[in-house]
Amino acid sequence: MLDKFGYRRKTYDEILMEIENKARELFGESIQLGKKSVLGILLMIMAWFLSLVWKDNEDVYYSAYVGTATDKNLDRLLPYGGIRRNPARYAIGTITISGTAGFEVPAGFVVATEADVFFETTESVVLDGVGNGTAPIQAQVTGRSGNVATGAILVIVNPSANIHTVTNPEPTTGGRERETDQELRERFGLTVEGLGAATLPAIRSKLLKVPDVRAAAVIENNLAVTDSEGRPPHSFQAYVLGGADQEIAEIIFNSKAGGIRPFGDVLVQVEDDAGHVHDVAFSRAEEILVRVRLSITKNTSFPVDGGARIRQTLIQFVGGEDAGGALYAGLNMGEDVIYSKLIAQIFKVPGIEDITLSLSTDGMNYAEGNIAISSRQVAQTADDFIEVTINV
Repeated sequence: MLDKFGYRRKTYDEILMEIENKARELFGESIQLGKKSVLGILLMIMAWFLSLVWKDNEDVYYSAYVGTATDKNLDRLLPYGGIRRNPARYAIGTITISGTAGFEVPAGFVVATEADVFFETTESVVLDGVGNGTAPIQAQVTGRSGNVATGAILVIVNPSANIHTVTNPEPTTGGRERETDQELRERFGLTVEGLGAATLPAIRSKLLKVPDVRAAAVIENNLAVTDSEGRPPHSFQAYVLGGADQEIAEIIFNSKAGGIRPFGDVLVQVEDDAGHVHDVAFSRAEEILVRVRLSITKNTSFPVDGGARIRQTLIQFVGGEDAGGALYAGLNMGEDVIYSKLIAQIFKVPGIEDITLSLSTDGMNYAEGNIAISSRQVAQTADDFIEVTINV
């Protein structure tokens, strides 16, 4: 039923009770409605299918709201925020190949890590006069598993007498899973905060719409002199975590006010509609990795997966990557990690009697206190950075 509190569907038991009451009203109180009577069985079957209709109606109702819609229904709401779901992506990189001089390594040549993460070349390459060459590669499956370290790719899957060794001189990057509903809801909420153009909230909002951008902040200097952090007069500086340089620069150029200089240490050239090239600058945000040591005293209400729930709760609050590879925006850029707020988040997990918590940014020095985050920094954590000790 729909009232001022929203939609509440009738349960199977409620529907069955109403049908049985109606049957008694029509056929008399002595009518047999037991679980083994013919009429009782028919009414139970009818109530079951009607409960499915109520459930479908509930799904339709909640699919209209970003906070409750899921999967494709959530995707249909994204145009209202000017974004779309980030798809799964393949990790990319390069490999260096040594072998017979002049040999052409074809596109589709397969290499791998010793942990069986497979890549293939996307272009053919001819080895030079001393038998060396460099080829672009792409992981064969999407996801973060394709993001491997320097020197991890050593295995030649389809051997050739003309190819002796392979390796990757740099890490492979860019692989990720399809953006989850929770990640998407958080990004949607951030992107609709600053609608419009040429204002700081609007520029930040548009930056957060760039694929793989996880955090952004925009700080201006509206004075006629250089400010204390080196920003020139009448300029602004965007700090961005994640995303491609070119896409970020184009967003800044198309969002800023005319005559206002974008400042930063990353310089990208952007071409306008008339073909003129402009220098656009911004800065990369610094990630402050927060490590947590936590000891709790539990009672009988503490769930079996309580430790995992605590880690998940902290990751969603601070920001970072959980055990399943999902990324959460968490705290805003420049927002301090407040010790008491973390404790409040932990107590959301039932069955906790007492908490001892310490934090660190270097993995060595832990303290019971806040972690200060500057305007160009963003706090992040991860499942591996949270140690939970559970005491009875």
